[in-house]
Amino acid sequence: MFCITLESTNPFFNLAIEEILLKNTKEEYLILGINTSSVIIGKHQSPHIEINTQFVTENKIPVLRRISGGGTVYHDQGNLNFTFIRKSEAGKQVDFRKYTQPVIEFLRSAGVDARFEGKNDLKVDGLKISGNAEHVHRNRVLHHGTLLFSTSLDILRNSLRKDASCYTSRAVGSNPSSVTNLNSMLSQYKNIFEFRNVMMEYFLKNLPEAVRYELTENEITEAEALAGSKYRSWEWNWAYGPEYHFFKQFEYSGEPASCRLYVAEGTIRECVLAGPAELVKISEKLIGRRHMVEDIREVFRQERLPASDVSIYNFF
Repeated sequence: MFCITLESTNPFFNLAIEEILLKNTKEEYLILGINTSSVIIGKHQSPHIEINTQFVTENKIPVLRRISGGGTVYHDQGNLNFTFIRKSEAGKQVDFRKYTQPVIEFLRSAGVDARFEGKNDLKVDGLKISGNAEHVHRNRVLHHGTLLFSTSLDILRNSLRKDASCYTSRAVGSNPSSVTNLNSMLSQYKNIFEFRNVMMEYFLKNLPEAVRYELTENEITEAEALAGSKYRSWEWNWAYGPEYHFFKQFEYSGEPASCRLYVAEGTIRECVLAGPAELVKISEKLIGRRHMVEDIREVFRQERLPASDVSIYNFF
């Protein structure tokens, strides 16, 4: 098994290299990586249903879609990501316990009584420290998970939507859990980078045939290209998700108003606005626009309507 410590903290590149190694090679890998602030949604989710659109937009936190299923997670430089890419047998490919067991054993060796609970979580005393997801490609499995070490829990909570009742969709939903960081239990590590180094040394010693591996120039080039063409694209991150309906009642210019949208492939297909006449008249202008903050704001600007942040975010 090739063991890789990613030097990159770029979430676009780091998701891309996983896909490149999964689909373009035949080897098995363990990857440890750390991303800058970002929200990562599951393959079958709709971003606006999962994220606090206003907070994420105003704080310029990128939203990326991964190729595996499961729920939404927040990454920052206090979160350690672990990835296994392994060959698998038909019928035995999805196995969360198998791929989290080495992580549990490492944590227990460090003095943390981590346990596998529910469908795909690792918890300590009932609090979540790790979420996991998998993707099967032919006879290979990509399993990746998070480890909350010193993540900003305030930003994590503020980045995720608390109430999605305005949305109706067949999209996969997330299952919110109470979370905690590991650093309070692992005071022997100065920071997450030392924690990562010790974890890698443990795996090199305890996983069969584990050896260090450096990415080749060709692998890096392929991942950079994929990061640009896919993981930075609106089409993959926002438009790929399932269709949804949105309905919200609010006030506009001091009068009652409402917005009803039908969105497919990230684009507003139907729009019905009720309320003041100047708001109602832009219903048709919104059809065909992307369901994105900048697109809604642009319509308001073109129609010379008051466009406070409160007004714009009533559409999300």
